[in-house]
Amino acid sequence: MQVQSLLSLRRIACGVEGISKKRALELLASLIAEDQPTLKADEIFVNLISREKLGSTGLGEGVAIPHCRIPNCTGIIGALLQLKEPIDYEAIDNKPVDLLFALIVPEEAHDEHLQTLASLAERFNQPSYLEQLRHAQTPEQLFDAALTLDLTSAP
Repeated sequence: MQVQSLLSLRRIACGVEGISKKRALELLASLIAEDQPTLKADEIFVNLISREKLGSTGLGEGVAIPHCRIPNCTGIIGALLQLKEPIDYEAIDNKPVDLLFALIVPEEAHDEHLQTLASLAERFNQPSYLEQLRHAQTPEQLFDAALTLDLTSAP
C-alpha cells in the first residue's frame, strides 16, 4: 500500500497556527468528513478522543498518529496536519507535536489497522522524511512530501 491510497490533498492542512490537541483532532475529523460524505466529523472526533483516553498516540519526535475505527467507514482514510508551532500532546517522549497523521479505518479491519499503523510509525521514525514534511510551505508541498512515504518498503 502506498500513502496516496490513504491521503488526498483535500485532507491536508499545512502551517496551522494556534491550536490545542483537542482542536487539532477536531480539525483532522473535519478534514476527513468534508472529503468523505458518509462520515460525520463529530463521530470521528469522539472516536479519536476516546482512543486518546486509552493512551496518547504521540509517538515522539514531534509526531502523533491519532487513529480509530469507525463503523460506517469503507476503507482506510488518512489526514495530515502540519502545525506552525508544536503543541503539548502527552507524547511518549514528552516532546510537543507538530505533525499529526490521522488514520480512520473500518471497524472490522483489525489486521489492516495494525499493519498500517506499524508502517506509518516506521516511516515517521525517519529523520529525512520528517524534515521534508516540516519544510513544506503549502498543502501541495506537504502532500508531495507525504507521498514519498512508500508503505510497500516498510518492514
